[in-house]
Amino acid sequence: MSFLERSLLLIKDDGIQKLAKSHVLIVGVGGVGSYAAEAICRAGVGKITLIDGDVVQKSNINRQLPALHSTIDEAKVEIMRKRLLDINPNAEIQILQQFIMPEEVEQVVPKDVDFVLDCIDSITPKITLIIHCKKNKIPFISSMGAGGKMDPSRIKITDINDTRDCYFSRDIRKRLRKEKFSYGVKVVYSDEPVSKTTMALSPDTLYKKSFYGTISYMPAMFGMTMASFVIRKIINA
Repeated sequence: MSFLERSLLLIKDDGIQKLAKSHVLIVGVGGVGSYAAEAICRAGVGKITLIDGDVVQKSNINRQLPALHSTIDEAKVEIMRKRLLDINPNAEIQILQQFIMPEEVEQVVPKDVDFVLDCIDSITPKITLIIHCKKNKIPFISSMGAGGKMDPSRIKITDINDTRDCYFSRDIRKRLRKEKFSYGVKVVYSDEPVSKTTMALSPDTLYKKSFYGTISYMPAMFGMTMASFVIRKIINA
């Protein structure tokens, strides 16, 4: 009996086959990306590539799937690779343990990828990945900021030009407009207003200067929403 028995009832053999033949890339496997990767894998996607240079830190435990006290200092992509293979041993799981740098995007995005999930939380690499996907006509969806949000009912999938009450979306949109790539960028975001009192500054490392407080379920909800969009697109549902 296949682990996809219940999925088969819902999406039929055609949907199962389309997912099995697909290659999905998830860039960033923190709070958003780890849950997206698991949902993608449990749906039966045959080939998954994970890119992330980070290791588990204690501060990740409140919201990230690979983060446990027993996995502190372990590479997130390696933890997720083992987890995904335990879900579907027949899946092809490729990992790249590195932060995606702007100058390396073209080299690290697989040529045969069918869909990209952008779960990066640093602006410059995120912009570069979005532009690469746009230029090369690679289907993708990008996660905006889950930090500072608490109401999952306000999560939406929309074009980045239609976002509001999201500082992260605003900054990304401004940069994309300068590059003339702001059209047709599908994003997951929340229109819940954010209080700047929930923000803390961080060292200017890897293009990230600040972060917002985050509750356990919101990044997971963002990731699951992204996965639902990708899965439905692949099977044309």
